[in-house]
Amino acid sequence: MSPNVTPLSSKAPKHPTTLFDAASTLIRMREVEGIVGMKRSTIYKLMQRPECGFPQPVKLSTSTARGAPVAWVLAEVQAWARGRIEARDQVAA
Repeated sequence: MSPNVTPLSSKAPKHPTTLFDAASTLIRMREVEGIVGMKRSTIYKLMQRPECGFPQPVKLSTSTARGAPVAWVLAEVQAWARGRIEARDQVAA
C-alpha cells in the first residue's frame, strides 16, 4: 500500500451505532453553499422570495442582532435542491 493511501477502516466513525438524521441535522452557510452551488448573497435573496421555496434558517441563539448565528435543516436544503433537479427534468421532458 502506498504511504499516501489511508485504509478505509481507519476512516470509520468511532461510534457507528449513532444514527444520522438529516431532518434534525443543522448545517451552516458554508455547507448550504456547497449543496446548492450558490453564494451567500444569492441564498439570502432566495430566502426573501417565498415563491421560490428556499428553506428558512433556524436561529441558534436568542439574539436579534444582525449576524446572529443561524443554520439550515439539512433535509430541507436537500429537498429544495432535489426540487430544482425535478423541475429541470420536467422542462426537458
